[in-house]
Amino acid sequence: MSGAEPGGDDLRAFWSTARGGIPDLPDAMPEAWAFGATPEHADDLLALVLSGTKTGTASALWDIEADGDSVPEVGELSIILDGRGRPRALIETTAIDIVAFSAVTAEHAHAEGEGDRTLAAWRDIHERFWSEHGRRGFSPEMPVVCERFRALFGTADEAPDGESGDGSRGKSA
Repeated sequence: MSGAEPGGDDLRAFWSTARGGIPDLPDAMPEAWAFGATPEHADDLLALVLSGTKTGTASALWDIEADGDSVPEVGELSIILDGRGRPRALIETTAIDIVAFSAVTAEHAHAEGEGDRTLAAWRDIHERFWSEHGRRGFSPEMPVVCERFRALFGTADEAPDGESGDGSRGKSA
């Protein structure tokens, strides 16, 4: 779901609040994007980030290239959106490794925080994801960008009735 466009005012307000709490952030607002391919998946993965469980993610290099995007770099900041396109978290990339799908490590699978956090679960989840949503499908030798990050800032979920939620809607992916 990367590249979702949140409301400009929401994004500016989020960035202003984040910069108020972390004064050494740059003036320039980073790119905003959402995890996953559906709003529900974006919310599930965001909840893992906000809880501190998810400190890694993986992208198909083929998809990055097809979209004309660049591979994330260490030190890069990103604003993470929820399934409705609202800015909810600020992360900083701390490590990047590009490896074949078959060479992704158990440590990285655990950092992604999905399922039971095992390598077997990670492989099953991601093979299904890239088979369904990948630009070039799936291959065990496809190049995967394994990104590690740290959450710098996050906001509480706002339930539709205006009450504060816990951000943990739905199942984990």
